Amino acid sequence: MDIEKKLELIKRNTQEIVTEDELRKLLKTKKQPVVYLGTAITGRPHIGYFVWALKLGDFLRAGFKVKLLLADLHGALDNTPWEILEMRYDYYKALIPLMFEAIGVNTKNLEFVKGSEFQLKPEYMYDVLQMATHNSINDCQRAAAEVVKFGDNPKLAGLIYPIMQALDEEYLKVDVQYGGVDQRKIFMFARENLPVIGYDARVEIMTPLIPGLIGKKMSASDSRSKVDLLDDEKSVIDKISRVECAEGDVDNGVLAFLKCVIMPIKQDNKERFIVKRDKKFGGDLHFNNYAEIEKRFKEKKLHPLDLKNALAVEINNLLKGFRKNKAKLEKLSKEAYN
Repeated sequence: MDIEKKLELIKRNTQEIVTEDELRKLLKTKKQPVVYLGTAITGRPHIGYFVWALKLGDFLRAGFKVKLLLADLHGALDNTPWEILEMRYDYYKALIPLMFEAIGVNTKNLEFVKGSEFQLKPEYMYDVLQMATHNSINDCQRAAAEVVKFGDNPKLAGLIYPIMQALDEEYLKVDVQYGGVDQRKIFMFARENLPVIGYDARVEIMTPLIPGLIGKKMSASDSRSKVDLLDDEKSVIDKISRVECAEGDVDNGVLAFLKCVIMPIKQDNKERFIVKRDKKFGGDLHFNNYAEIEKRFKEKKLHPLDLKNALAVEINNLLKGFRKNKAKLEKLSKEAYN
C-alpha cells in the first residue's frame, strides 16, 4: 500500500490530525509506525466503542503496530473505586477482542497493554512529578475538562490524569496517539509538555463523537443513550426504535453510527447496506456508500423507521459474538458493575 492510500485510510472519518504534514513524514520515514489508543476502564463499554475499533483497524491495514492501553490507573483517577479496578480490567480485556472479531480485523499487530504494568515504575513516576512542576492546577484542569468528571469539588486525581496520558506516549514508545475529539485538550497538553522534559511531541489524530440515543454523545453512564454490548436482540430493537431521528434531519445518532461504523465495514467487505421495505412502499433499498443513504434520507425518500429497523439488524449482527460468550461476560460484568 503506497503512502497516499495509507493516508486516505487513516483520514477516513477523522475530524482532526495534528499535524497531517508530520503524519505524512512519519509514513515516509518509518516502515511500521506505532499508534496507541487508551481507554480508561470506567463505564460499561457500548456500541460507540466500535468507532475507535474501526479506526484502529484502519491503522492496522495501513501497516501500523497498534497498542491498545487498558488504562486501569486512569480509571481510578476518574472515580472508578479501587476495590473493583481489577474486575473492570478483566471485563474490558475479555470484551474488546470480540469487537475486533466482529468487524473482521486482523489483529496480528495489535498489542494490549495494562497501564499499571509500566505507570508505577520509578522512572515514570519521576517524570510525572517533573511534568507537574511545569504546570499549574488550572493547566491540568483545563486539559482534562472534557474527559475527567471533576464535579463541584475537583479531586487531585483528575489533575494527574493529563500528565500521565501525556507521558504514556513516551513510555509506550509510540509515534501517534489516537482518540475521540473530546481528548483534544489532553493531546495538545502532551504536544506542549513532552518537549519541555526532553521528549518528542507526537502526531495526534481525532475522530468525532457520535450522538447517543437521546441527542447527546453516547455515554457509558447513561443506559438510555447507548446500546450495551451485552444487550439482547429485543433490547437493541427497542432502543434503536426510540432514537431521535426526525424525517429529513441528518443530525442524529442513527446516521452517525452508519457513517462511522456500519458503512466502513460494508465497504471493506464489499457489501451493500440493505433497508428492507414492504413492496407497497417501494420494496427494499440497496446502498453502496454512506453519501447515498444521507442524500435519500435528506430528500425524505427514506423513512426514519425503515432506516432504524435496518440499523438494528446490523447492530444485532455485530453483537452475535458477544452473545456466544454471554455466560462468561455476564459473570465478569456483575463482578465489575453490580
